[in-house]
Amino acid sequence: MTPPAIEAKIDDLYRAPLAEFVPARTALAKTLTGDEAKRVRALTKPTVVPWAVNQVYWRARPVYDRLIKSGERLRDAQLAALEGRKADVRAATDAHRRAVADAVHEAESVARDAGVHPATDALMRTFETLSLRPENDEPPGRLTKPLQPAGFEALTGVKVSPQLLAKAAKADAESAAERRKSEAARKKDEAAKKKQEAAVKRAEAALERARKRMAEAKAALDQTRAGR
Repeated sequence: MTPPAIEAKIDDLYRAPLAEFVPARTALAKTLTGDEAKRVRALTKPTVVPWAVNQVYWRARPVYDRLIKSGERLRDAQLAALEGRKADVRAATDAHRRAVADAVHEAESVARDAGVHPATDALMRTFETLSLRPENDEPPGRLTKPLQPAGFEALTGVKVSPQLLAKAAKADAESAAERRKSEAARKKDEAAKKKQEAAVKRAEAALERARKRMAEAKAALDQTRAGR
């Protein structure tokens, strides 16, 4: 088991300015031996986005905690709705959106003071994912890479209500019927267009033949007149 003192020193690595991470990690590893030194040397340096997210945890804990709590409430509301229980998903979504915006603002402020500029969209995605995931691979404050929104695996084990499943199935069936209807209409329009184009081509060809015959008739008439 890693001594608490080492954990605190590792926390200090992720709390420090980004440019100091590698030299501080090297210096800390030199004070240790065996597995502890090996573990410290293997610690990953964060990129700009996760570093800025970490700073919100270390320097603006109320903002970070509010984000995490709002994410938990939103996820609970979404799961409740999926299971057919009453839940105010809209209110939870609005509160979570405000918490994400506050966290992004705080991260950008810290990063700006440090002379780095993480992408706003990447910060937003990372904060959203961090707050909505049931579990995270890395301890809070030690994030090393930007995060992407989780897929449907986050809902594993959720019992969706039969009514909701029936409603979704009905919506899917109606959507499929609408797509088939739209596709049939598109094919019908294409067929009508092709038929019209063919008719126009036939009319143009007939007109060209008529013009040719008229030209030939005129030439024959002119020749007859000339021979008189």
